[in-house]
Amino acid sequence: MTFDIKQAAAEAKAAKNAIANLSQGDRKQLLVSIADLLVKATADIIKANQLDVQAAQKSNISPSMIERLVLDEVGVRGIANAVLEIAGQDEVLGSIANIKPLPSGIQVGKMRIPLGVIAMIYESRPNVTIDAAALCLKAGNAVILRGGKEAQHSNKALAQVLHDALEQADLPTGIVTVIPVPDREVMAQMLTLSDSIDLIIPRGGEGLIRYVSENSKIPVIQHFKGVCHLFIDAHADLGKALPILENGKTQRTGVCNALETLVIHKDIAERALPLIDALFSDKAVKVHACAASLPHFKRSEAILATEEDWHAEYLALEIAVSIVDDFEQALEHIQHYGSGHTEVIVTEHLGNSQRFLREVNSSVIMLNASSRFSDGGQLGLGAEIGISTSKLHAYGPMGAQQLTTEKFIVYGDGHIRK
Repeated sequence: MTFDIKQAAAEAKAAKNAIANLSQGDRKQLLVSIADLLVKATADIIKANQLDVQAAQKSNISPSMIERLVLDEVGVRGIANAVLEIAGQDEVLGSIANIKPLPSGIQVGKMRIPLGVIAMIYESRPNVTIDAAALCLKAGNAVILRGGKEAQHSNKALAQVLHDALEQADLPTGIVTVIPVPDREVMAQMLTLSDSIDLIIPRGGEGLIRYVSENSKIPVIQHFKGVCHLFIDAHADLGKALPILENGKTQRTGVCNALETLVIHKDIAERALPLIDALFSDKAVKVHACAASLPHFKRSEAILATEEDWHAEYLALEIAVSIVDDFEQALEHIQHYGSGHTEVIVTEHLGNSQRFLREVNSSVIMLNASSRFSDGGQLGLGAEIGISTSKLHAYGPMGAQQLTTEKFIVYGDGHIRK
């Protein structure tokens, strides 16, 4: 099957005003229709998804990747509910903020507007197809979606739902394009179409992010790897720290907000590490331990950490562990090895908690809460198009508002510049 990405991008550009200029009520109804059609198409979506899962199992894809691929009835309904939550959020377009009079007599404010045409490149997870489409539609953007080959059947079924909803609303289907082929050449050509596409968002493995960043002629928002740290401070409550560690590392290993490194203050290590050793042994977590912490792991599978381990995103039941001498050394470790994704501190010390929140500059900072909350749905965005580790123009989980920009609005009454 051949696919003309240049033509698809041109159609998206031609269609973007249709969604941008849609009324708030009509845009909300479009999203509600998508949610309804998803539920009605559940059987077809699951059937298509099973083809992808079977192919993945035959290809010896890792269990964590297959976990991200699977869609069952609960999963489809969850996606539909996320669309409904997005539909019910406050309108992001057209609002004018910070309007103020200036000495010249004019009044100046800023209005939120769509970005235009957004291209999303992602791997494996078919729910991203709907999440990304719904968020882009909420923000008044046209969108081109290029999923991984592992989810081709699932994405085609989901694309049919999106197009059915657009047709029911008498809107051009070019507003949402789901690329039906996995050809890398199509993606490579897409990265050059700066006349039609306004923004590229890659979401996936480090190799994908680097390829897109290095080859795109279009602005890129990077959603890089999640080397997420948990720092157990000397003043931590271990009754909070252990559940936060367990949840962050073992609830789901194949996601970017899972913990990859544990940093622990030496003053609490003697009490904490035997409990952590028992936890990791029970959960079959492999430990890459620093020289100081390695002797404490008597039950768990543990080996001496290398320099590469501090940079690693394992996406598996593995974790790196480092004992630090003081709070400053913990900050230095996290700032040096972090990927800008999510960092967690467990502490009862007010000063240390505020320093951590202020001085650690990853996109999401957690105080006494699991890294698994670093998710658009959990942070009130309904869903996310991804978690940006770029500071321009969005940082952290990206919802509908982060898929808009602002233009200046000036009110006058015959004013002229003197």
